[in-house]
Amino acid sequence: MLDVPHELVEHVSWLIHTRRCELGSRWRKLSCFKQALLALAHLRKNETFARVAAGFGVSEATAWQYVEETVEVLAAWAPGLREALVGLGEGEFVVVDGALVPADRVKADEPYYSQKHRRHGMNVQVVAAPDGTPLWFSRALPGRTHDLTAARAHGIVQACLTREILVLADWAYRSVGATFRTPYYNHHELPEHYQQYNRDHARLRAPGERAFAQLKTWKVFSKARCSTNRISRLIAAVHTLMIHSPATSENSG
Repeated sequence: MLDVPHELVEHVSWLIHTRRCELGSRWRKLSCFKQALLALAHLRKNETFARVAAGFGVSEATAWQYVEETVEVLAAWAPGLREALVGLGEGEFVVVDGALVPADRVKADEPYYSQKHRRHGMNVQVVAAPDGTPLWFSRALPGRTHDLTAARAHGIVQACLTREILVLADWAYRSVGATFRTPYYNHHELPEHYQQYNRDHARLRAPGERAFAQLKTWKVFSKARCSTNRISRLIAAVHTLMIHSPATSENSG
């Protein structure tokens, strides 16, 4: 069983159908719907290519090809940063946060080791709505990259400052600019009104920080077994799925 809505599988299958028509594919061993199921099983449950291949009666190479094609189709529909920030109303704010996507193919590579998380992986930034809805995910950078460095590299800081968008972020994003609001450091030693500011800041920021929790319900990110170059496309693909599937209560066989 696959814990995603049936409508999501149908949506993905229509995208695959469109791609097949563009390529002029006349015949495939699996239908568009079954290809969508195969790819979603890999992304949602982190099933290996060997297991999904056996489950759908295809070769491991074919399973890999189906997943890669589906990921490419989905990633193309992921919103860009500028698109994500358009439409924010007056008085609204966003939450910017960073997280580590663990990866097991970079254990010997120092740039991928995060001192903060004490493990290897990739640094990913998110811009989220106040209710935790992910608006945009960045491409993945080596895990050692500082959150503020990553935010600058991806253009998040410049985009938010230019559009005068109020941003709530943790202490890692301090001293960025007037529209970035971060908590006070060592607030327990500060006057009460500073402590109250930090409590209010944390209360407003907390729902936005759940965006990564939603991303990691897709088990492919529990520990990425792929090349680090592929993680960015996987994140974009899953973001597209999250946009079209805010809930995952219904099961598909």
